[in-house]
Amino acid sequence: MSIVALKKLTLCGLRAEQSEVLKKLQSLGGAHLFPFTNQLVSLDFDTSNSTDKVLQALNYLMQCANKRKQIKATGSFDREAVVQQTLQIQKDLRDLTDQRDFLINRIEEVKPWGDFDLSTAVNLDNIKFWFYIIPKRLMPLIKPDLVYQVVHVDNIQYFVVVLAETEPPANSLPVPRTHTGKVSLSSLQKDLQDIELTIEDKQAERESLTRWITLITAHLLEYEDFKTLTAAEAICLAEQNLFLVQAWVPANRVAEYNKFAENNNIVAIIEDIKPSDHPPTLLENPNVLAGGEELVKFYQMPAYNDWDPSRVLFFSFAFFFAIILSDAGYASVFGLILSLKWKKLGKTEQGKRLRILALVTIIFSMIWGVFTGGYFGYSPAQNSFMGALKIININDFDSMMRLSIAVGVMHIILANIIKAYQGKTKAETIAAFGWICLVMGGFMLWLISSHVVIEPMISTISYSLLMLGFGLLLFFSSERVLRQPIDIIWKLLDGFKNITRLTKIFGDILSYMRLFALGLASASLAITFNQLAEQAYLTEHGLGLLSSILILFLGHTLNLMLCLMSGVVHGLRLNFIEFYNWSISDEGYAFKAFSKKGGR
Repeated sequence: MSIVALKKLTLCGLRAEQSEVLKKLQSLGGAHLFPFTNQLVSLDFDTSNSTDKVLQALNYLMQCANKRKQIKATGSFDREAVVQQTLQIQKDLRDLTDQRDFLINRIEEVKPWGDFDLSTAVNLDNIKFWFYIIPKRLMPLIKPDLVYQVVHVDNIQYFVVVLAETEPPANSLPVPRTHTGKVSLSSLQKDLQDIELTIEDKQAERESLTRWITLITAHLLEYEDFKTLTAAEAICLAEQNLFLVQAWVPANRVAEYNKFAENNNIVAIIEDIKPSDHPPTLLENPNVLAGGEELVKFYQMPAYNDWDPSRVLFFSFAFFFAIILSDAGYASVFGLILSLKWKKLGKTEQGKRLRILALVTIIFSMIWGVFTGGYFGYSPAQNSFMGALKIININDFDSMMRLSIAVGVMHIILANIIKAYQGKTKAETIAAFGWICLVMGGFMLWLISSHVVIEPMISTISYSLLMLGFGLLLFFSSERVLRQPIDIIWKLLDGFKNITRLTKIFGDILSYMRLFALGLASASLAITFNQLAEQAYLTEHGLGLLSSILILFLGHTLNLMLCLMSGVVHGLRLNFIEFYNWSISDEGYAFKAFSKKGGR
């Protein structure tokens, strides 16, 4: 749980060499540049309109199912032409797909009438065709003096063609007429065939363009490096013939930057961080536990002088997800999905980190599922080996409620222990110990009131902890200096104000009951779907087996999706809201290295 120590680096050199020095600094990498003044200059990738088009084209080609062998020689590569052609194909395919869908629907509408070609119909002495779709029950209401022909019949209606010079009166038929259009069925089918062939040709063109993916990516990264370099030059301070640039650099790489300055004949000044500085936060974790770092970046980066919660989030998220899932069978399904996606996730650094987090989460879920005896909603027999491993009864509401509250208590206590250890002021440290005493004392007192423990000594300890906690918060949670008697009153008021957070910590601990509630809900849904499937199998004849299979598949799939959503959302929420409130003091911003992303 470490935040990398940083140093302030200032480079000074000749203004004529500014661009060259920055290029070399970008190649060296690892420095977070910042301006001398408060000017708002971002070193992020500038997504101009041109770049957006390149990204759009690249994403479209990457989504192509079949990709050609990549071309790496740049001789015949025209990026602008390839991007323009790709985007045009995307637009054409979208339009063609819309036309195809329209024709398919239109053919389905016209097909019952047969192949009428009204545009080239023979002369029938001004006799015209009028089309009606009439429900079977309304067929007797057709006036007998009409000349008509039934051309098609389905389960519920007749397709009727009336022959008349003018449209029959509204009261002659029970329904208004249907407009079939002038285009014949055969013409519609031919148009559909032509469009499908054109779509195939366009898809082949798209597939052919996938051979340029590597070169488009390389050019895009080079352009990103160029824009970042341009932004870096904008934040340099130019004075007469000299330029200066400042950066935050890892303390363990100071020697590299000193050597860089020496090799490029420029001056390097290394300074320690001052209290008035506001450096970025650079997290550093082992690759095995770096998945927690991705969770931290997702929500809130801690300040530089705070602490790194990555490892706590890594394990607590996995544990919370396991409790919410509470089914070893579901965990095995997630494990199968992860095994299928394992190689794909390993293509990026972020994917490698997240797949390890997912693996640990699934292992925790498997173990917890075995302890609760949940296997797709079924429980093993008590006298079996798997039944002997069931040590937690998820349907025991009182025990599960106490367990959930205990988890919340330990999580909040851990947050305050870290807060006390990291305390920047005496008041912050004492307040954290005060809350620890209150939480422990209140929890023990609740266990006594629930008749879980009845020893008199525990009662004495719990009341002592409560009194100690209130005393610490009331008298020592303020940094106010006592210069005159009135300051004592103000100090006590500060302490009383801090004590008012008691309702907040009480509510935060109760929030952990969602672990029990969601775990019980997922288990109950699994059992319900199993019971419905069993009832369908026993009561329906012929289709009973098929119905039960469908209920099991659809029901458990739905429950899996709900469990995944609940586990991720609430597993993160308990960390980001409840835990962060009692452990993270300030919000920081991420360290962004000034480094090359394209070719070296």
